[in-house]
Amino acid sequence: MEGHSFCKQLFGNHIIGGMIKRILISQPAPASDKSPYFELSKKYDVDLTFHPFIKVEGISAREFRTQKVKILDHTAIVFNSRHAIDHFFTLCKEMRVAIPEDMKYFGISETVALYIQKYVQYRKRKVFFGSTGKWPQLVEVMAKHKAENYLIPLSDVHSDEVKEMLDAKKLQHTECVMYRTVSNKDQEFNFDMLVFFTPAGIASLQKNFPEFQQNDTKLACFGKATAKAITDAGFRLDLEAPTVEAPSMPKAIELYLQNNR
Repeated sequence: MEGHSFCKQLFGNHIIGGMIKRILISQPAPASDKSPYFELSKKYDVDLTFHPFIKVEGISAREFRTQKVKILDHTAIVFNSRHAIDHFFTLCKEMRVAIPEDMKYFGISETVALYIQKYVQYRKRKVFFGSTGKWPQLVEVMAKHKAENYLIPLSDVHSDEVKEMLDAKKLQHTECVMYRTVSNKDQEFNFDMLVFFTPAGIASLQKNFPEFQQNDTKLACFGKATAKAITDAGFRLDLEAPTVEAPSMPKAIELYLQNNR
């Protein structure tokens, strides 16, 4: 891509006439060409680049063994994302752990639960999921299976919220780290707006570019936690979603473009 390098852009951006022409979306590109992001690009003649500020990578078998967790001591595995599924089965393969046929699986949503069939034969009698994609509803499902010993693969960045909910239900469980979030900065770009979706993305920006001055660069985000991370870092938050008027990030960006042209 033409333009300044990542560092040069972040440290010296100026938006001519306040126009937004180049936007970085810190997520992977949509799988479908019918994404509202692409419609937005055509309608307002803006260039969109999809490049996560962070990426997820699995830990090694050696790192996992230091946690002294025995996978086969558990009768059920709980997944909160497709990342968790991928890295669990990859690690099992690396460690030559053969998962028994009667292992049960719990997914935070139906979408996550269905993804399990990429690795095992899907049977309703051993795959369960929450109704809303949130932990409280999944924990209610797990509480109906009190005899299980649950293993919960997590990222290196997580809170004690899940542990506390399971302890409250007196469920036998073990949390373990199987993957981590790391910075992803191999990208040259020249952007007028940066769009973030997680606090980790803001942390990555600060870590890799400690001299970053926002100036005229617009910062947008999705979610209250990410908004707080932006303001806590001392940056100006120019655009936030979801709102009543803009329940999605593409809609929020569209409204911003309409009001700033």
